[in-house]
Amino acid sequence: MHPFQYQRATSTAQAVAAVAPEPGATFIAGGTSHLDLMKEDVHRPSRLVDISLLPLKQITALAGGLRLGAGVSNTAAAAHPEIQRRYPVVSEALLTGASTQIRNAATLGGNPLQRTRCPYFRDPAQPCNKRAPGSGCAALGGINRGHALFGASDACVAIHPSDLAVALAALDAVVQTTGPRGPRAIPFPELHRLPGATPQVDTTLAHGELITAIDLPAFAGRSHYLKVRDRASYAFALVSCAVALEMDGEHVRRARLALGGVAHKPWRLPAAEALLVGEKPSEKLFRAAADAAFADARPLEHNAYKIPLGRNLLVQALLETSGLQALAGPAGTAFAASVGGLAGTFPAPY
Repeated sequence: MHPFQYQRATSTAQAVAAVAPEPGATFIAGGTSHLDLMKEDVHRPSRLVDISLLPLKQITALAGGLRLGAGVSNTAAAAHPEIQRRYPVVSEALLTGASTQIRNAATLGGNPLQRTRCPYFRDPAQPCNKRAPGSGCAALGGINRGHALFGASDACVAIHPSDLAVALAALDAVVQTTGPRGPRAIPFPELHRLPGATPQVDTTLAHGELITAIDLPAFAGRSHYLKVRDRASYAFALVSCAVALEMDGEHVRRARLALGGVAHKPWRLPAAEALLVGEKPSEKLFRAAADAAFADARPLEHNAYKIPLGRNLLVQALLETSGLQALAGPAGTAFAASVGGLAGTFPAPY
């Protein structure tokens, strides 16, 4: 591990001022991703600015939705009664993402910013354009079983690892930030980038721009998250799926679908979403949507299995979210709470 300076911020303005002028400086909160990268000699910050004491740990009401402070722990968010009742896809994604110990430390602002788990990125002995621009992409000719089906480039085929990010993409969440140029709101689909020729740049955040909150819009439907992984718990997704459905009687009024484990960012499925609108849920309809979702997939040598796996996972998620099949798996608790209805008043703030 290389030497670095450490500074604890007492305000967002102080944090931004400490990071923005120094190219090698970065924010740290829970540190569950940063510290691993530093130990592996992948990340070499010149300064860590600790934001863990900033007043960003509240969940409050917001125009029919919720504002989640960036400093809220993954555990606190997953267990929050209004998230479980109204946005179970968020709770389920968080619960499938890590052990309790990691969720206790990890924060909502940091979770979507975690970097890829591509083994070539995390091995300094291997060429990787994301870690060392211009060095090449070892995954292209290497073992690419876990890599991208969509949006990849000749420079990078890595995938984004966050479960939470997939859920937020399906909900059309909005990221609130503050930075050297002041505050701004970023629609979640615009937060992450595809690799193109500059895979070392993961997001559209400016250097020194700090996430302060994540806004969940008003939502009066059903949502659900499913994930397939190599082992039963605490593993990153081979493929994951977030579904948000709003119904008009027996027909789909609006559908929002996102995949994880298949691209450099959470992957929305507009063609599949359009097929569902105005239709009555059925397995036949869902299979047509799944076929449309993967029509543009571009498999690598070792990851073509993700296409049938992803199709079947999307169908299963739609069947469970629509109520055509019973929920499967331990994550159903949060979703089941939402199915009981949305009646009752909602106090604010918490």
